[in-house]
Amino acid sequence: YPLPTPGHVGGETRIIKGYECTPHSQPWQVALFQKTRLLCGATLIAPKWLLTAAHCRKPWVRVHLGRHSGHRGRGGQEMAVAESIPHPRYNGSREDHNHDVMLIRLRRQASLGPKVKPIKLADHCPQAGQQCTISGWGTVTSPRENFPDTLNCAEVKIFPQKQCEDAYPGKITDGMICAGDSSGADTCQGDSGGPVVCNGMLQGLVSWGDFPCGKPSKPGVYTNLCQFTKWIHGTIKS
Repeated sequence: YPLPTPGHVGGETRIIKGYECTPHSQPWQVALFQKTRLLCGATLIAPKWLLTAAHCRKPWVRVHLGRHSGHRGRGGQEMAVAESIPHPRYNGSREDHNHDVMLIRLRRQASLGPKVKPIKLADHCPQAGQQCTISGWGTVTSPRENFPDTLNCAEVKIFPQKQCEDAYPGKITDGMICAGDSSGADTCQGDSGGPVVCNGMLQGLVSWGDFPCGKPSKPGVYTNLCQFTKWIHGTIKS
């Protein structure tokens, strides 16, 4: 869910049908800012490493950790990016959402504590029907951007892959999972790159979906991280 370009008309754009997260209950949640503008979410997976969506790659990004507020300049740690490493097979065309995963190496280690903690990558692929939590600071209205003051969360279920493929014919690969619920809980613009957490482990990243967001028949589509763990661990080691 890249942020819409100015003038792009659309519906509600944030964590749809969600709620304000308990403050600091998602201590791995990261905000990526470009100047004062929220660009994307990201997830802390090691003191010096973040995962986000490859489509979030932009120059001059600042990283904010340990926050509950979505606005710049309120608490938490602010860091610079040393290196952004998109998956080598990500091609970035508007229609191709394959391999939408990127590692970010921080200039210095995050100081860990109750508000800033890395999350473990899941060591297995998700199961259909599994309950997971999505979170983000995505905007509340579009095209006029209006960011929520606080981190929003929602509970979603992993869809069977066949149902995911039926919702988006010809666009779903093994590297993607769908998740949503009957009320239309969903991620949207500004949430991209943020975490999908199942059983306390990182299972996916916010990638793309239908617009406007929040239609129960058109679930959010997430990068399926179990397909990329080898690349993630290999890149961090090297």
